[in-house]
Amino acid sequence: MTASLPSPPVAKRLPVVTTLHGDRRVDDYAYFRDLDHPETIPYLEAENAYTAAMTAHSTALEQQLYDEMLGRIKEDDSQVPVRRNGWYYYSRTETGKAYPIFARKRGALTAPEEIYYDQNAEAEGHAFHALGGMEISPDHSRLAVLVDTTGYEEFTLRVKDLERGVWLVERIEMLSVGLAWASDNATLFYMTPDAAKRGDRVWRHRLGTARAEDVSVYHDPDALFNVDVVLSRDEKWIFISSGSFTSSEWHVIPADRPATAPRLLAPRRPGVEYEVEAGEGLFYIVTNENATDFKVMIAPVDVSGDAPGVSGPEAWTEWLVHRPGVFVEGILPFRRHVVIIERRDGLRQVRITALDGGATHDVRFPEPAYGVFPSANPMYDATVMRFTYSSLVTPHTLYDYDMETGVRTLLKRDDVLGGYDATHYEVERLFVTARDGTQLPVSLVHRTGFRRHGKAPLLLYAYGSYGSTTEPTFSSSRVSLIDRDVTYAIAHVRGGQEMGRGWYDDGKMMQKMNTFTDFIDIADYLVNEGYTSRDGLVAQGGSAGGLLMGVVANLRPELFRAIVADVPFVDVINTMLDASLPLTAQEWEQWGNPHHPAEYRYLRSYSPYDNVAAQGYPRMLVTSGVHDSRVAYFEPTKWVARLRATRTDSNPLLLKMNMGAGHGGASGRYERLREHAFSAAFILASLPSLPTAR
Repeated sequence: MTASLPSPPVAKRLPVVTTLHGDRRVDDYAYFRDLDHPETIPYLEAENAYTAAMTAHSTALEQQLYDEMLGRIKEDDSQVPVRRNGWYYYSRTETGKAYPIFARKRGALTAPEEIYYDQNAEAEGHAFHALGGMEISPDHSRLAVLVDTTGYEEFTLRVKDLERGVWLVERIEMLSVGLAWASDNATLFYMTPDAAKRGDRVWRHRLGTARAEDVSVYHDPDALFNVDVVLSRDEKWIFISSGSFTSSEWHVIPADRPATAPRLLAPRRPGVEYEVEAGEGLFYIVTNENATDFKVMIAPVDVSGDAPGVSGPEAWTEWLVHRPGVFVEGILPFRRHVVIIERRDGLRQVRITALDGGATHDVRFPEPAYGVFPSANPMYDATVMRFTYSSLVTPHTLYDYDMETGVRTLLKRDDVLGGYDATHYEVERLFVTARDGTQLPVSLVHRTGFRRHGKAPLLLYAYGSYGSTTEPTFSSSRVSLIDRDVTYAIAHVRGGQEMGRGWYDDGKMMQKMNTFTDFIDIADYLVNEGYTSRDGLVAQGGSAGGLLMGVVANLRPELFRAIVADVPFVDVINTMLDASLPLTAQEWEQWGNPHHPAEYRYLRSYSPYDNVAAQGYPRMLVTSGVHDSRVAYFEPTKWVARLRATRTDSNPLLLKMNMGAGHGGASGRYERLREHAFSAAFILASLPSLPTAR
């Protein structure tokens, strides 16, 4: 006799009718926006209880997956120390402890260890604990940290005297991310947000003084612009940047004269973006002015006198020309070399130029798809550049690269316990033709010997927004799926920046639909070419990638066996109409402004919440967090409620709401691993037959 399934929660319908640009919309679940509404918390709790009941049959599988994932991690581990002047800094983890321990040694690696911040001790009594910033003063005597204990990304600044091992009186609350020390080791620059959580103001604080005495040194009232503050790598400048999705401007303050008023480098102009790095007596400026894929300019700097002599754009000269098809992502200047991070043919490249003669060479990488990232490089005088390399089969590997000799030294490869052998897996890189003829990159990893017989399950992931590139890098938790013969694939759809700035531009605003159709075209290709079948194809994406999941669920529900939508941005029209919500106003340049009729109609055409239809949907898992400040909990909540009331199928539709976390989920590493195991168990249990591990 089969046990009956529990009944899903039914949300009360309280219609709110709005009309905009002649379009009448009915929102039955608008009240979920109010966490104090008498229906909200009980409904969320009912959804969690329903999800627990519906996944009870896979609890043992979930525990097995968790044990496997945990068993691959070296719980007691340490980072390679980073040398900064006369100190070596590193973090380490201990078995059973959820957070890292930050430590340092003075003078030599054999010196006694000094623990300067134990996040485990600091997190005691908090269900959530995340760091938004951690900066050591230039003389290494003080530590400034930004701490969030709710997940809502509201940070508290604290300062520790490292010589005495005591916390100072400073406790400045309700801050945003952004922190920089001045050269005097007693002046800090920090940031505050506006009512919509946009970082908009930089403050100067003198240790030991009251917050009321802090000086506002920069404020940007434009709701489209985000502000940031950072100390330059050579520690000579406080950089204050302000940027929208299409324009930017930078101000500078000499770090040894923190009371100096910020000096503007170049005023903002529509469509012109630039970023600044400090070099020897000059600034390197990466800009898209008359350069779609960006170029590098240099500007001389005169630091004599009472204020920095910053040259305006008319005095800038070209250092690296624009090369169409070669996207300059950023630069890392050293005293004798400049490292250029650029993207060619969809893969990140590292290009090094010597400043004593201009000789240039590339750092070579061996695999067909990979990710490479500059690591901590605080020593401006160094001739060695540290970077991390990884692929879908190669664990994160740290190298020192001698920029003069070209010799790379392997410092550490992350241990993957449990007998992991990279030769048992192989990586593929495909190009799929989209419906408009565009060639779309796809990165895949599967077991060695995989055959395209159309029977294997496949998990297809994508993000595709904000120009964020999804690098094909390693995840030890993913091995549990691949060892059960699940192919993992990344669809590098337009809206990211894999193929350059044009790739981003073709996947936003009035061309956003390309992101969604690219994903569908790749999914169709993988089915048609025998990589998987519709019965074995699972899609996953989070945040803006969760929007992607919502759209493809509406457009092609029959194409997918299951969909996992993490913290999904699905209530597009309502969110983009409300400038009081975090991120909304500035993202009018990303998605469009629904107050404009044409942009409203385009958003309305794909907004997942507004396009839920009376049709069958795949099995779906939707996750969120009550304290999410980026995609509010009520978006996925409303979406699930509407799906329940409208769809015609009886497939599992689950909402898992974390009642104590925000956009990134749980903060501790063990709880985060639990979340991965839960998601993986849902994916495996959704397949026609449960795969077994090899």
